[in-house]
Amino acid sequence: MSMNDLTIEEFNQHLQQWQGENIRIQKHELRDEDTITMNLDHISYETHTRRLDDYTPMHALYLHGQGQTETDAQSAQPLPSAYYEIPLEDSTRYQYLNDRFTLETARGTYTIEKE
Repeated sequence: MSMNDLTIEEFNQHLQQWQGENIRIQKHELRDEDTITMNLDHISYETHTRRLDDYTPMHALYLHGQGQTETDAQSAQPLPSAYYEIPLEDSTRYQYLNDRFTLETARGTYTIEKE
C-alpha cells in the first residue's frame, strides 16, 4: 500500500485528532537520529519572518506535551521544554499511511505515530 500525500491542512486536521494520545516521533536528520515519546497535549504552528540564518526554519510545527527523548546512546532524557519542534518548509511533503505520518524536508524525515 502506498503513502497518501496530504496538504498541510489535511495533515493538521488528522493530527489534531491525536491530542491526548501518546505518540512517538522518530527524527532522521543528517547524521542525527532521535526517538521522542510524549503525551500530545496540543499542536501549534509558527512562521519566522525575521530569520537570522538558514538554520532557523521559515515555518515550525510545535507538538506540545510532556515527554522524553532517546539519543544515540540509548539513554532517555526529559524534553528540554514542554514541546517538540519540527522545522517545516514550503516544500515539505506530508504523507499518511497505517496511522503513521511522515514529513519529508530538505533537512530530514520525521515519522509520527501513536504508541
